[in-house]
Amino acid sequence: MAILKIHTYPDQVLTQKAGLVTTFDKKAQRFFDDMIETMYTDDGVGLAAPQVGISKQILIASPQNEPCTEIIICNPVIEESKGSQMGPEGCLSFPGVYADVPRAQWIRLRYQDRNGKVIIEPIEDFFARIVQHEMDHLNGILLIDRVNLVTREKLLQEYAEKGGVRKKSKKS
Repeated sequence: MAILKIHTYPDQVLTQKAGLVTTFDKKAQRFFDDMIETMYTDDGVGLAAPQVGISKQILIASPQNEPCTEIIICNPVIEESKGSQMGPEGCLSFPGVYADVPRAQWIRLRYQDRNGKVIIEPIEDFFARIVQHEMDHLNGILLIDRVNLVTREKLLQEYAEKGGVRKKSKKS
């Protein structure tokens, strides 16, 4: 297995819609394992393929943040959602930046597992938050896109102060 490079804002791969996963061969299995190792190395509870530079609809989630508890999710679709929760989120692509983000409390998720088998299951609470955050990455949506403009500017400033690159807006 290998540790993959985490791409950080403002890398363009983070703002693109990811393509579907169509093969679940040995190369894909190795990539899934590399993503898992990378997620745990960076102390994450979730990781999306675009965050490691691959624009494919793959995410890894581990609400317990313990090896062998992770779930590999390919080509996810939220079929239904209920309730709402507001809570803090961080992002491996925005190191050191955290924001309260609204998410659905419960979702019914359809996806393919690491072998391509279609699974439909209900997911709730923290696990639902992780999946929704990582699915945003698959659609080119970033943490800063889920907050209001004032909070966005504050987060970008914090990110810049922590050594991240601040992308200038067209107005500045």
